[in-house]
Amino acid sequence: MDGITHQNEPPEEGWLAISPNPDEEPTGVFPRWRTGRWALVLEARRIPCRAEPSGDGWRLLVPAACREAALKELRLFEEENRHWPPPLPPQHPPTQNSLATLSVLLLLATFHNLTLLDLRLPGLDPIDWVALGNSHAGKILAGEWWRLFTALTLHSGWLHLLGNLAIGGVFIVRLCRDLGSGLAWSLILASGALGNLLNAFVHSSDHRSVGASTAVFGAVGLLAALGQVRYRRNLLKRWPLPLAAALGILALLGTAGENTDIGAHLFGFAAGFGLGWSAGHLLKKYGRPGRRLNTLLAWGSAAAVIAAWAAAMQKGWG
Repeated sequence: MDGITHQNEPPEEGWLAISPNPDEEPTGVFPRWRTGRWALVLEARRIPCRAEPSGDGWRLLVPAACREAALKELRLFEEENRHWPPPLPPQHPPTQNSLATLSVLLLLATFHNLTLLDLRLPGLDPIDWVALGNSHAGKILAGEWWRLFTALTLHSGWLHLLGNLAIGGVFIVRLCRDLGSGLAWSLILASGALGNLLNAFVHSSDHRSVGASTAVFGAVGLLAALGQVRYRRNLLKRWPLPLAAALGILALLGTAGENTDIGAHLFGFAAGFGLGWSAGHLLKKYGRPGRRLNTLLAWGSAAAVIAAWAAAMQKGWG
């Protein structure tokens, strides 16, 4: 503001106290936060203004010559912000499925233990899980589709696994409570597989990677997109905030470490964001899937992973 006076006196000659809402407060005395907000509006329009205390509130003063211009700007501002902030969209009660979601994460840890065992079938060499299921770019592009899924279930060690469980668990539990386990896991799995496919396209044919982190960052992208779709009207000019927050998480957690596959994290996030954007609009139109459909989606996700490993085994022993 051009100046703030601290004496409770009539305005100086040539300055007038204005009220854009005379019906609400004919005396032109308003809370300090309101006069301060109006003063910022006038400053942005290069209209001189001052604020001063008056009784239990504050008055906004402008030069007499600027009175009409100031009133016009303030009335436009009030009209544009009459219904701000808009009411939040109705929220579905969260699905109480945290135990089921954590059980899937525990199953992932159990599978990691299985890959450490020296398992072999009669007449066959020990199973090399990583060789069978890693995200090998050249082999994926040659048609070994199962690697898009199997690589998500493999980890290079306990630290790799625990990192994905600790970080991913937070986002995955939230997503499953919001959408239901079936839809959430279907989207997470699809994000991870699509992220691995995109990653294979941009790397050399001998590029290999393992880990659920592609799907974890897919979950981050899903949450960001769903937030944008759901609260786009409420965010208005701040609509990029969910995306900016998610990109911050990607930069903080997805680019550290010597063996970090940044491409897999980035493409997992991008795939999740694209799928989340589409799913968000469908959810707005049709609502959240019911229990039966969620159950079918959950079994479908499990079947996709089992089928992928079955294909990998058949190829390895063929």
